[in-house]
Amino acid sequence: MTERIVLAYSGGLDTSVAIGWIGEATGAEVIAVAVDVGQGGESLETIRQRALGCGAVEAYVADASDEFANEYCMPALKANALYQGHYPLVSAISRPVIVKHLVKAAREFGATTVAHGCTGKGNDQVRFEVGIQTLGPDLKCIAPVRDLALTRDKAIAFAEEKGLPIETTKKNPYSIDQNVWGRAVETGYLEDIWNAPTKDIYDYTATPEFPPAPDEVTISFEAGIPVAIDGVKVTPLQAIKELNRRAGAQGVGRIDVVEDRLVGIKSREIYEAPGAMALITAHKHLEDITVEREQARFKATVGQRWSELVYDGQWFSPLKRSLDAFIEDTQRYVTGDIRMTLHGGQAVVNGRRSGTSLYDFDLATYDTGDTFDQSMARGFIELWGMSAKVASSRDIRVDGK
Repeated sequence: MTERIVLAYSGGLDTSVAIGWIGEATGAEVIAVAVDVGQGGESLETIRQRALGCGAVEAYVADASDEFANEYCMPALKANALYQGHYPLVSAISRPVIVKHLVKAAREFGATTVAHGCTGKGNDQVRFEVGIQTLGPDLKCIAPVRDLALTRDKAIAFAEEKGLPIETTKKNPYSIDQNVWGRAVETGYLEDIWNAPTKDIYDYTATPEFPPAPDEVTISFEAGIPVAIDGVKVTPLQAIKELNRRAGAQGVGRIDVVEDRLVGIKSREIYEAPGAMALITAHKHLEDITVEREQARFKATVGQRWSELVYDGQWFSPLKRSLDAFIEDTQRYVTGDIRMTLHGGQAVVNGRRSGTSLYDFDLATYDTGDTFDQSMARGFIELWGMSAKVASSRDIRVDGK
């Protein structure tokens, strides 16, 4: 029986050429797998037909947009996940769901190997292959660009020689990855980190310098999940899409950062994540009134570590699973409404309400009706500072200063 290889297929030049390139290099049959994670663009059927036209023996397509929103974006939201304080893990959280469908297709079609289109210097090769090793430990992995010397010029020549149904003349200077959680742009002109991004690289966001009138939005959460916008019930996918539209129109969610890649290099990245950044902002402000102080402080540390694990391709790791359990427990009371104004590139929270809030007006107020017993403060301060006071006295006694 001829060996079969499952290929993560985007419909673009490189992965289209990879179908025939892999076949010629290995003698295997190629099954193309396309996964919709809300990236927009061409229909799955169009992509499926192109894969078959490029020589795939089978083309597996999966609409995973709701699955991606529910099972991958929402955990990232609950964690307030921002890698190095900036990046909402746009590409990183999409890889595990794609891996899941690659392994599923490998089982269904009897493949022994999974292929992806990553280079040897990026993060995604790690995310794909660690995920595949975890979900399908018996499966092998190959990367045509990295392992089979498939360069872009070779891809164009191969496509023209074989008459493949793919556009080869238009060369986008940027590498772009997108899904419903956001959009990532890199390479080309952007590799000089002194260069400012040009307006043409943006798609999810409008220029914030000339915004429309301010847009006030109320987001309702239940246990950390957005369930309504301006009183209208929504699914997680609908919430992300609606805020992509409204926050994007105001230029919210543009990120320009040099980040630390897993492979050890620093990389300049441009991200657009209007819905993700608006939701994370709202969620964090709701947590501020519903999560107890020490729990909130520790959760910030957990969220940072969670972000690092996911960025580093450890979505299926035991530690990430354990952190998920802690984060989920913190969301028990994260229910309520956040009102925010979207305008000029910013999402500014200006109202909060929750039936599970820890904010006590009578304790917080400085006006008549204040129930806080100020006489307790003096003793509290004495006890709180006692350890430092005793240590300071020791220093003076021993060191004379």
